[in-house]
Amino acid sequence: MHPVIENYEYLSSLTAQMREAAVLNKWDHLVELEKQCSQRVASMKDQDANSPLDENTRLRKVALIRKILADDAEIRNCTEPWMAQLKRIIKSVGQERRLLETYSRY
Repeated sequence: MHPVIENYEYLSSLTAQMREAAVLNKWDHLVELEKQCSQRVASMKDQDANSPLDENTRLRKVALIRKILADDAEIRNCTEPWMAQLKRIIKSVGQERRLLETYSRY
């Protein structure tokens, strides 16, 4: 198997695991997998850019990228509501703190 395809297969596996972690609300696991994914992407940039591919290999790469992007979209569908909830909680805590500071002066 071509090394570029091996990298994309690995990324596809990671993003599938990330999607599963997001669906199951396993946020710590998702963060760890995201770190692994980022490290792999960083390490493969030069190799990917400098590796000529035949037509079949290029088509396989495109298919893997599409799957990775689909997994990423599903991960965002799961994480965006969670992030919005965290923002509301943080905002609420900040408002409570300001109220306490204001009224504790009196």
